[in-house]
Amino acid sequence: MHHLFLNRSYVFKRLFVEAPELLVALINDLRPDLPDITAVEILNPNIEPEDLTGKYIILDVLAQDAEGHCYNVEIQVRRYGAWHQRGLFYLARTLGGQLLTSEDYSELRAAIGLHLLDFDLFTATKAECQQAIWRFEMRDAIQPQVSLGNSLQLNLIELKKADRLELPPGPLRTWITFFKHWHEDLTMATIAHEPVVQAMNRLRALSADEKARRLAFVRERALHDETSFLNEAKREGREAGRKEVARNLLAMNLLTDEQIATAAGLTEAAVKALRDAPLSEQ
Repeated sequence: MHHLFLNRSYVFKRLFVEAPELLVALINDLRPDLPDITAVEILNPNIEPEDLTGKYIILDVLAQDAEGHCYNVEIQVRRYGAWHQRGLFYLARTLGGQLLTSEDYSELRAAIGLHLLDFDLFTATKAECQQAIWRFEMRDAIQPQVSLGNSLQLNLIELKKADRLELPPGPLRTWITFFKHWHEDLTMATIAHEPVVQAMNRLRALSADEKARRLAFVRERALHDETSFLNEAKREGREAGRKEVARNLLAMNLLTDEQIATAAGLTEAAVKALRDAPLSEQ
């Protein structure tokens, strides 16, 4: 088994920020019934401290295609109290924040959430347990075929459930396998979908790069520690030597503390402490 040494938040964010063509492939494969996009601009490329310490989200990428449609791609590893309210809030804010004051509503572009959940969400009924891919849009409750469009759309994929259900072969299934089994060489060796193969190769390169960086850090820290240790030993040795000189001069009882301090390279206070110390401590 090939073990990666990276913080998952760090590696997945770097993976898609540094290779936006893979993000394009992922978005297209997660929404196959919508027109393909050809390129995206990543709006939050920086890796922030919260990206590395978040307990619930290991990927949060906001991208915009050439037509202005926005995509929020997240991987969430654990369900928390207000996770769906948070998702809806940021999706609605992405939609509502597009227009400038003078722009017409016809300029509004879609805000699409693509959230991959590493936990089972819908399990209340047998039918829910047999479905892992969900799309929520603005539709009528009685006649769902009547829609207000897909300008506000939240797509959810329950990764664990989808992995168990074994979706039909295809790009979506390979991405699910990637996100669930990226650390298993034998499983990933069976993947032929080119974007996922590229993603895995980049992941291995990031792993090697990060491992080398960490080893360099450990070596540098060890060198600093060793240098500090040697310097401290030298300082302690010099200190012991100076005290020995002072003790010998004190035993002669011929010089003042000031003269002994000058000769031994100590302070007068240190000489006085040696003079006043019991013989057992000298």
